[in-house]
Amino acid sequence: MTMENTLLTIQHVTVRYLNNILFTNLDFTLKKGENWAVIGKSGSGKSALLQTIAGRFNITGGEIKYIFFDEFLTNAAVKDDALTHHKLIALVESKHHFRNLSNTTEFYYQQRYNSSDSEDALTVEQYLQQIKTVNNNGYWTFDKVIQTLNLTTLRTKQLIKLSNGETKRLMLAAALLKNPAILLLDAPLTGLDVQTRAAFSVMLDEITASGIAVIMATSPNEIPDSITHIAALDNGDITRIIEKSNFNPELFIEDAATKIDRDKLSDLLNNSDKQHYDRIVQMNHVNIKYGDKVILNNINWQILPGERWALLGPNGAGKSTLLSLINGDNPQAYANDIILFDKKRGTGESIWDIKKKIGFVSPELHQYFPTDNSCLQVIESGYYDTLGLFRPSQKAKADAALSWMQALEIDQYARHLLKNIPASAQRLCLLARALIKNPDLLIFDEPCQGMDDHQQNHFKQVVNTICELSPVTLIYVTHYQHEIPDSVTKVLRLDKGNVVS
Repeated sequence: MTMENTLLTIQHVTVRYLNNILFTNLDFTLKKGENWAVIGKSGSGKSALLQTIAGRFNITGGEIKYIFFDEFLTNAAVKDDALTHHKLIALVESKHHFRNLSNTTEFYYQQRYNSSDSEDALTVEQYLQQIKTVNNNGYWTFDKVIQTLNLTTLRTKQLIKLSNGETKRLMLAAALLKNPAILLLDAPLTGLDVQTRAAFSVMLDEITASGIAVIMATSPNEIPDSITHIAALDNGDITRIIEKSNFNPELFIEDAATKIDRDKLSDLLNNSDKQHYDRIVQMNHVNIKYGDKVILNNINWQILPGERWALLGPNGAGKSTLLSLINGDNPQAYANDIILFDKKRGTGESIWDIKKKIGFVSPELHQYFPTDNSCLQVIESGYYDTLGLFRPSQKAKADAALSWMQALEIDQYARHLLKNIPASAQRLCLLARALIKNPDLLIFDEPCQGMDDHQQNHFKQVVNTICELSPVTLIYVTHYQHEIPDSVTKVLRLDKGNVVS
């Protein structure tokens, strides 16, 4: 094989992680001018392939040749013995690893709503200014990434206060500032609104034109124009390589047919007595500000028992803040006229009184949820609204947790630690955790992020069946119209903190 056109080769590589073999005899070549999309169902190895290229896993057989690095060293004006190929590869993962100002710990979930705690967070500008690059003459300067990623209005915003979509943009900005030779993107479009997803393809054109080679894990339905080749993965094997010009996504859409065990779901939903409420949520002229910035402006919203709502709007519209007022996480609820489950906030009920009536999942909860429990323990913790199980497991509750795992088709992971299973299965575990106590209100904030087609469709049908079989109230947030369950009949749309028709 001629190497002059080649950036990287993976030759007969075997990768082990814990007790699992992720890849056996893996071969892959990246040439100059190529940009790759990696597709495959959940657990097929997409993220693991990116991590392997980035040098995050130990290779127990074969080798990876970073040919671009040898070329870089040959042309480098200044020799640096400490420089390794890792510094010329940037990986944007599906979860961030932001740390506090003192650089001692990662953020925790509650921190984003407590103003004194959130002061211990860098701003967007401070975070980007500490990024180091080995390629000082690179195309992607500080001002360039701020402009391209639309971060101008976020420069003084603390990292902990960013929405899910804003965080995605910041992570990509940080990667570009390194001016890498290879940019690895793990599901970069999840959590982005329609407008930002459309702009992403244009942005990727500029990234690849600047000389950066891109490899991205994505859905067959979301292949940007600048991608030249597609690699299909299945169970750790690259089963097909297709040039983009010959790619038909229809051939790679999984069979989304799904079977719901209605009787089993009915049994799971019938083991608690429901209390009657006149109003689940009543918000009257609600306003939220952080400093001078208005996050929510004069919001009026009434949710009656049994109603199913979609909460829609672009990244940064105020959706997560609005939900935080309902699920008990945001202390500014006390300064507003908010009634939850027929009780006015601030009249004696605790956060835990509210949380026990709500099943909740969000990208932020997934980001900050501790991962050292088994999946069964994670789901059982839903009975207590704790981030993990901190008491002895009870057999009846563990049995119910396993039944919910079966209903969501993830029971094979029951004894695995949450951190050792695919991200989509982690999300389904947190959904089971939200469902297990049969709450009066379900809040699903972008619940299908990272799921493959079958998982998305199956979960949607589970939600529809739950709504048919029970009087549960639902708030559902998504940026994808096709994900909204059929049971949803009402819509609240936000934009820049305002309700829009």
